Amino acid sequence: MTAKIIIQLAALLGALSVGIGAFAAHGLRKSLEAAGRFETFETAVRYQFFHTLALLGIGLLLLMRPELKSLGTVAWLWLGGILVFSGSLYVLCLTGITKLGAVTPIGGVLFIAGWIMLLLAARQL
Repeated sequence: MTAKIIIQLAALLGALSVGIGAFAAHGLRKSLEAAGRFETFETAVRYQFFHTLALLGIGLLLLMRPELKSLGTVAWLWLGGILVFSGSLYVLCLTGITKLGAVTPIGGVLFIAGWIMLLLAARQL
């Protein structure tokens, strides 16, 4: 994944994070609270936004150090983490399908793997 694509992806995911968070806070709050899922939804948005900011940092670092190709792997892992972790929590909260909770930890593992890959890439700095 190139620096340009990572930065564009971070921009898109950042906009989505704000939009999804605002929609939950203003449009879905009552139904999410009634289902006992508001905090879960907030967790999904928080993890998405934190890793979106981290993706932006990866993209900028890759601009400065294009030889660190493993940063592309970090980006893929974090994107996968956002899709699986946050995505499964969004679907769980909106549909009530609790079986999706079993998928969520896979997204967490992808996040962790991305951080470990960043650690390994940083050894080349």
